Amino acid sequence: MKFGGGSAPVLVLNQNTKRENGKKVQLGNVAAGKMIADVIRTCLGPRAMLKMLMDPMGGIVMTNDGNAILREITVQHPAAKSMIEISRTQDEEVGDGTTSVIILAGEMMSVAEPFLEQQMHPTLIISAYQQAMEDMLAIMKEKFSVKVDINNRSEMMKILKSCVGTKFINKWGDLACQIAYDAVKTVSLEENGRKEIDIKRYAKVEKVPGGIIEDSKVLSGVMLNKDVTHPKMRRRIENPKILLLDCSLEYKKGESQTNLEINQEQDFARILQMEEEYIQRICEDIIQFKPDLIFTEKGISDLAQHFLLKANITAIRRVRKSDNNRIARACGATIVNRTDEIREEDLGTGAGLFEVQKFGDEYFTFVTECKDPKACTILLRGASKDILNEVERNLQDAMNSARNVMIEPLLVPGGGAVEMALTHALTEKAKTITGVQQWPYKAVASALEVIPRTLVQNCGGNTIRTLTALRAKHADPSNFTWGIDGEKGTIVDMNTLGVWDAFSVKAQTYKTALETAMLLLRIDDIVSGSKKASGEEGHGATAPTAPMDAAD
Repeated sequence: MKFGGGSAPVLVLNQNTKRENGKKVQLGNVAAGKMIADVIRTCLGPRAMLKMLMDPMGGIVMTNDGNAILREITVQHPAAKSMIEISRTQDEEVGDGTTSVIILAGEMMSVAEPFLEQQMHPTLIISAYQQAMEDMLAIMKEKFSVKVDINNRSEMMKILKSCVGTKFINKWGDLACQIAYDAVKTVSLEENGRKEIDIKRYAKVEKVPGGIIEDSKVLSGVMLNKDVTHPKMRRRIENPKILLLDCSLEYKKGESQTNLEINQEQDFARILQMEEEYIQRICEDIIQFKPDLIFTEKGISDLAQHFLLKANITAIRRVRKSDNNRIARACGATIVNRTDEIREEDLGTGAGLFEVQKFGDEYFTFVTECKDPKACTILLRGASKDILNEVERNLQDAMNSARNVMIEPLLVPGGGAVEMALTHALTEKAKTITGVQQWPYKAVASALEVIPRTLVQNCGGNTIRTLTALRAKHADPSNFTWGIDGEKGTIVDMNTLGVWDAFSVKAQTYKTALETAMLLLRIDDIVSGSKKASGEEGHGATAPTAPMDAAD
C-alpha cells in the first residue's frame, strides 16, 4: 500500500496477497529453522529416540534417520521447507549425517538472531559465516584429519561402527558393519584410474520377512524373487553357463492390428506351422551354445519352454532390467538383444551355483558363489516389515559411509570431538579478525558446540559440567580426539573408543548447514499470495491488473 499526499491508497499488490518484510521475516525464518531442528534434535547419537510417523495411507514409519522423518512431515513455512530440502541433499550426496546437518543449520540460524536484533546488516553476518566456513574446512583437513588404509578391515570396521552405533541396528553392530563393508567392497570398480562405487544400482537389498536378523548376509552373487518357468526344469545347477536375453521367446505379433485373409483350410495350418517354426528356430539358436540357464526380461511361450526343457536348459522369465544388469555384473555375461546374435563369449561362467529356494510361500532364485562378482544382493531377514525397513535404511547409511571413506580415505574423530576442536580453533582465529565481523565469526564457533551438547543431552548427562570439562581438554590442541561417549555422556578419547567419521561427510555437513543459514538470512521479504484465492481469477475486491497477471 502506498499513500499519496492525502489521497486514496494506491493498491500495488493484489488484495489477497500477503507480504511480510524486514526483520519480521528474518526472525521468522530463524524461528522456523530452530523449530525443524528441535524436531530432529533427539535423534542424534547412540542414545537416540525413534520417531513414529503415520503417512496419509495409514502406514507407519519408525525411524531416527533425519531424512526419513522430514520426508514424511508436511510443513507450511517456506524457510522450513528449504531446511527439509537440505537433509535430502545430504542424503543423496553422502548418505549419512542427515540429522546433524539439520541440527547445525538450525543452530547457525539461531546464533544469528541476536545480531539481527542489534540491527546488524545480514550481509555482514553472511560474509563472516562464509569466512568461517572456509577456515573451518581448511583447519579440519590440515589439523584434525587422519589418513586411513581402506584395505585394513579392522580400521574400516571402526568407522562403520560409529555410523551404525547411532542406529536401531547397533544391537547387531558387527554383523551390520560386515554386511556393509563386504557389499561396498564387492561393487567397487576401478576404471581408467577413477573409482566407481555404485551402491544404488548394484548392491540390492532384498527384504524377506521371517527368520532372525542374524540370518542376514551378503550373497556373493544375486538373488531374485522368481521361480523357474516350467516345473520340470532343474532347480539346482553347479557351475552353470548363463545366458542373459533381452528379447521374448514367443511368436512375434504385429505391432498394430494385423488382418489375415485365409482362403483355404491349409493356409491356417501353414500359419500355425510358421509360428512353431519361428519358435523352434530361436530355440535352436540358443540350444547350439548349450547354456544351462537362461534369464530373459520378456516372456517365454509354452512351446519354447518345451524345446528348452528337452535340451535340459532352465529358463527364468520376466526378470527386471536392473536385476538382469546385476546378474551380468556378477557372472560376467553380456545381455544379448537378439537370439541370432549370440556369441560364445556372451555366456557367463563366473557363477558357481544356481538354485531355487523357498522362503515362506515364495520362491527365490539364487545365483551365488561367483568368482569375482561386481554386484551383490544383501539378504535381510527379520521379524516384521517395519523392522526390515528400518534395518534397510540403516544399512544404506552404513554402505554410504563405507563408500565415502573408500573414495576419500580421510577420517576425523567422532562423538563431537572435531566440532569441539573446531570451536576452539575458530575462537582463537576470531581474535585476529578486526571489525564487527568477529562477533558472527565467534558465533559460528560456538554454534558447533551444539553437536557435543546434544549428545550429552540425549543420554541424560549433565550438559554444563561435561561441556566445561571438554572445553578444558581442548584448550590443548593435541587433545583434538577427545569427545563425548554417546552411551554414558562422559568425555573420552576417541582413539580408545574407536569412533571416527568420514571427512567427506563432515565437510558436506558443515558446507550444507552454513550455506543454508546464509541463504535463509539473505531473505528479507516473503510475498505469499494466491492468484486464484476464491476459485476463479480476479474474484477479489480489486479488478485483476494486467501486469500483475503477466508477472505471475
